Amino acid sequence: PTGNPQRLLTSKNRNLKMVKITLNGAATEILSDNFSIAALLAIRGLSKARVAVELNGMIVLKSQHNLTIIKNGDKIEIVVAVGGG
Repeated sequence: PTGNPQRLLTSKNRNLKMVKITLNGAATEILSDNFSIAALLAIRGLSKARVAVELNGMIVLKSQHNLTIIKNGDKIEIVVAVGGG
């Protein structure tokens, strides 16, 4: 979606349909208005982080984050890569 993704998540507009997903094992609701993996990452402050995203058991390539729309019932796992030595 365009605009501020945080606003999309927290909108008080009762006419908008919410989508129920499982995010990292926890039940979560988001707005259904073409909400992409990229928008979800932006809300969580992970836009620039090195992450791996799994959607319903399949890895979503970074090049597909903007194109992959979240649907009701989706199971999403986000893993953040941590560097170290």
